[in-house]
Amino acid sequence: MPKYDIINWVINMIKDTIAAISTALGQSAINIVRMSGDDAVSIANSVFKGKDLSIVESHKVVYGHIVEEDTVLDEVLLTIFKAPKSFTTEDIVEINCHGGTYVARKILSLLLSKGARLANNGEFTERAFLNGRIDLTQAESVMDIIEAQSEMSLTLANKGLDGAIYELVVSLRDQLLNLIAHIEVNIDYPEYDDVVTLSTELIAPEVSALVGRINHILEKSEYGKIIRDGLKTAIIGRPNVGKSSLLNALLKEEKAIVTEIQGTTRDTIEGSINIGGIILNLIDTAGIRDSEDIVEKIGIDKAKKVIEEAELILFVLDQSESLTIDDEKLLELTKHKKRIIIINKTDLAKKLNGRFENSVEISARNNIGIKNLENLIQEMFLKGEVNLRNETYLSNARQIAKLKEAKTSLQDSLKAVENQLPIDMVEIDLKNAWSLLGDIIGANSSTSLLDELFSKFCLGK
Repeated sequence: MPKYDIINWVINMIKDTIAAISTALGQSAINIVRMSGDDAVSIANSVFKGKDLSIVESHKVVYGHIVEEDTVLDEVLLTIFKAPKSFTTEDIVEINCHGGTYVARKILSLLLSKGARLANNGEFTERAFLNGRIDLTQAESVMDIIEAQSEMSLTLANKGLDGAIYELVVSLRDQLLNLIAHIEVNIDYPEYDDVVTLSTELIAPEVSALVGRINHILEKSEYGKIIRDGLKTAIIGRPNVGKSSLLNALLKEEKAIVTEIQGTTRDTIEGSINIGGIILNLIDTAGIRDSEDIVEKIGIDKAKKVIEEAELILFVLDQSESLTIDDEKLLELTKHKKRIIIINKTDLAKKLNGRFENSVEISARNNIGIKNLENLIQEMFLKGEVNLRNETYLSNARQIAKLKEAKTSLQDSLKAVENQLPIDMVEIDLKNAWSLLGDIIGANSSTSLLDELFSKFCLGK
């Protein structure tokens, strides 16, 4: 997109005053109706009965009433944040009204009738980004904070919001830019004796060091992604081995129906748990076996699809029965997946022979061995190496994908060096890597990317 088009787009986006309800609608103690823009204070002043808002200091709370003509809509506390010291860097007004769907919507409707526009999803955060208040990684961290499901995921999101990811990416770009600058000088002024001539012997070590640094970040990002998104975890096995009992034991509730009848679970059943900072998105699948039952076959097909998509397989075997053909088929089907073999029904006579890698013995019905299973999962995926205080972890799929693309461009530049291509050809790949790193922090974001990203935010954020 041409630079002048981006400028016009930004101007059109932020010249009006937007409003939205920022709290979840429903019965609650309070609701917050928020406005941002040049006319936020004047619009609020036109419906506020109390102190003159035009003379209220920034970051002050005032008491009064919202009125529509002569009718009082609600008793409120109103806060003003004056530009540029606000989330969007614009004037912001937040109206704290009583909880309840009707009153908040009534106040919002009144503000819209006075000239405000209903905000799009995430538009307050989008304005914060467009106005330079935050970078793109910080904007994404705002959503991560909202969606955090554990203390570790919240810590990870707050580090992003504090600018840790931005600083990491900027340091990579600075290192790369320094190399590009040396190449530019060498190309433009080769006759200067005091200019370092960047031969292939000098370029390769610099680029290799960058690739090594990115590799380290990407290795750590696997932990970050697990902490942020959790693990899609499939509980599988043939019928009646105790899959549903395991689900109930992990969730500590009777989520699934448990009977002695084979094929009780006809469809997938889902639930989530937090194990040492890892969110397991559990899916209890139908027992996999050869069946002529039409409904059961649909459940089995769904189970096989879940296995393909799962990041962790909890494969349940029945200790009181010998290994069957169906068990062996599932062992073969999942041999290339990350899995834990769960030897269930340890309270019964042992008939199952054989040793299995990454296995744990439990009695799901009697809640025996569940803690050992949880410890094994944590050891498999975090290995005690997560240090959120001193390390920066990428966890966002878009950011990780861009970093991988930048790494590929750097590797392409190394190939160009090996093939003894001209130095300006090597520079093309280095500049591409620098640009891709810029995409992570939003240095060259397109309108389509921003629209897609901020549309995922809730209204009023």
